Amino acid sequence: MTDISTGTSPKGMGDNSFDPDKLLAKYRSERDKRVRKDGIKQYREIKGEFAHFLEDPYVEPGFTREPLFDEVEVVIIGGGFGGLMAGARLREAGVKQIRVIERGGDFGGTWYWNRYPGAACDIESYIYMPLLEELNYVPKEKYAHAPELLAHCQAIARKFELYDDACFQTDVTGMEWDEAASRWIISTSRGDRMKARFVAMSNGILPKPKLPGLEGIETFKGHKFHTSRWDYNYTGGDSNGNLNKLGDKRVAIIGTGATAVQAVPHLGAAAGHLYVFQRTPSSVDVRNNRPTDPDWVKDLKPGWQKNRMDNFNILINGGDQEEDLVGDGWTDIFRNIGGMLAIKENGVVLTVAEKARLTELADYKKMEQVRARAEEIVKDPNVAEALKPYYRQFCKRPCFHDEYLPTYNRPNVTLVDTMGHGVDRITEKGVMVNGKEYEVDCIIFATGFEVGAGYVSMAGYDIVGRDNKKLSQKWADGLATFHGFYTHGFPNAFFMGITQTGLTANFTHMLNEQANHVAHVVSHVKKANGKTVEPTQEAEDGWVSTMNRMAAQTEAYYAECTPGYYNNEGKPGGGNSFLAGQYGGGPVEFFNILKQWREEGKFEGLNIS
Repeated sequence: MTDISTGTSPKGMGDNSFDPDKLLAKYRSERDKRVRKDGIKQYREIKGEFAHFLEDPYVEPGFTREPLFDEVEVVIIGGGFGGLMAGARLREAGVKQIRVIERGGDFGGTWYWNRYPGAACDIESYIYMPLLEELNYVPKEKYAHAPELLAHCQAIARKFELYDDACFQTDVTGMEWDEAASRWIISTSRGDRMKARFVAMSNGILPKPKLPGLEGIETFKGHKFHTSRWDYNYTGGDSNGNLNKLGDKRVAIIGTGATAVQAVPHLGAAAGHLYVFQRTPSSVDVRNNRPTDPDWVKDLKPGWQKNRMDNFNILINGGDQEEDLVGDGWTDIFRNIGGMLAIKENGVVLTVAEKARLTELADYKKMEQVRARAEEIVKDPNVAEALKPYYRQFCKRPCFHDEYLPTYNRPNVTLVDTMGHGVDRITEKGVMVNGKEYEVDCIIFATGFEVGAGYVSMAGYDIVGRDNKKLSQKWADGLATFHGFYTHGFPNAFFMGITQTGLTANFTHMLNEQANHVAHVVSHVKKANGKTVEPTQEAEDGWVSTMNRMAAQTEAYYAECTPGYYNNEGKPGGGNSFLAGQYGGGPVEFFNILKQWREEGKFEGLNIS
């Protein structure tokens, strides 16, 4: 048998030019210097004097409307892809009265707010953009850009008549269960007190932007904004770039995650000087975007999108497929692993431990390629070294871009590597790192979104269920659901997102599975003339136990990762962390659990009264 412990390559893997043990030590060293005692508290919530960071720059000010006190059958909270798919599947199930409540000025969710230059999906558009066959639409490129994504959201809303009763520029402020009427009373920022028989909550996976908790951030006298509220009045241009007002400006961008990877090339092309402040480099692999081939479109058969989505989902979660339909950077590592795991020597199948070790080696090999790419593209060896990510590929969301790394060859672009410690503080004139002040005219925060603060904080409202029980009280020590959709004591309420579900890289696939499930349950309750539906306490307890048991499989992996929102800033396992309680068996298995449950037709675990 191959000596796996030394990193010697099995047949088909190619020669390794690295020492796995030394790489592991390097990974741990890089992780340890980034772990902070304050964890997620290193970020600050946007409120008070920073509330303007949340203002909507895409609507005209002064919008008003009369409050609503009516009743509808289903209220959907959130107008992003999750809410849109819930609305579409409920329409298909025959639900007529659907009202979507959305804080933005239109449908779109992520793609309403994130209009920064270069914004695009990092999952292939043919599987990421939902309901393509239903709308008879094929994306223009393999990786769609933000304007096309926003337009697709709006097209879905028109197709399924979700504009008819939508409430935009409206925040939900509370939900209370009326036991006598078997209805939810929903309060909003517009003074509404509307009633709904069912509520589906698709508040978004990362709905609230956050700022770094840096000393002096309020003292900076230049211009500043968050990437999720890009200020084109200041920069000029649009989501395609052409930031023509930055030619004489010194610009700082803090953060080098997925958003910055897409925005930095446009900033570098336009700014008088750009300073990129980095704590941890992203993994940036080849993107190779290209227009959609018309001949390929002609050959598409009914059911093509679901087949492609399933193919991708199975592959990136370690399953076998005869063909890799997507064939991109996401599936590359798993193509390698799949070939390795199929190897038999002397007729003996590799053990689970050996398979795990081979998977780890394939990950090392892939990341060595990513690091070699930085070294090959970036001319300054010191900058190239600083841009090399030393962690497992899926410790952070991997990035794919062909212009990000070359941007650091521009004479007007400076990478300020903070060696894992982050920015020291903000001054009146700029940004301080390691005792050096970088004077700038503008600071752009690419610091991501609030994670780990708990469901109620992220949603922005509490929910009062039976016997005046608040959701914030029930979930104070962690999520408690059945199948991730509903929680005991809160009837006719459905949760969509990452509440104890099967998380996959292609979020819209997960949301579509959830939307189908919600529509299935609602349709059944209506046909059965049921007033309420909620899980039994026994079913909920059983699911929580399953989640806790299965979650250990992923928590062990993320405990070794460099800090980030995936692992609660280096403290995984917390009840409110981004991946807390996710189904450890993976999304393929989880989706099959839901499918089998529906096919059995018993609605086991639910109490329908």
